[in-house]
Amino acid sequence: MADYNVVLTPGDVENGMITVVNEIPEGSNHKIEWDREKALFKLDRDDPKAFAKPTNYGFIPQTLDEDGDELDVLLLTEDPLPTGVYLEARILGVMKFVDDGEVDDKIVAAPADDRNTGNALQSLEDIPAQRIKQIEYHFNHYKDLKKPGSTVVEGWGDIEEAKRVVRDAITRWNDQ
Repeated sequence: MADYNVVLTPGDVENGMITVVNEIPEGSNHKIEWDREKALFKLDRDDPKAFAKPTNYGFIPQTLDEDGDELDVLLLTEDPLPTGVYLEARILGVMKFVDDGEVDDKIVAAPADDRNTGNALQSLEDIPAQRIKQIEYHFNHYKDLKKPGSTVVEGWGDIEEAKRVVRDAITRWNDQ
């Protein structure tokens, strides 16, 4: 397996396109994480089935969020994507998120070439309101059995705000 942070770039952020490496398929209760030192995926924990991921969950290579990990992505597809798949994705916005007091924002994205929907998702406004509520509920509550109240969705930002978050994460990566 290749080191995604070596062979891939973050993408064409200015034009709203990012590279996404998928860690966790939608519907999985496995918390799979990219181990940067070993350049391998690791099962971090088994979460309760009630807290299965509401979207695919991945990261943008060559980025660092304020929590010290690669910048997370919530990737919207019709069917779950396997761990390790990478793709070009269109930025739709950002979920402003705090986990245990640390900023841990999530870029929301869709495949750049989604022929199934005819590229219907172009911004957060294109995501059904019920789906947004489900995602928000998941992230506000997925740690309730272990650390109630430790996660908070603070709001949602548009494409321009998401690009700023990605650019800042690229800068942190380059400055390390």
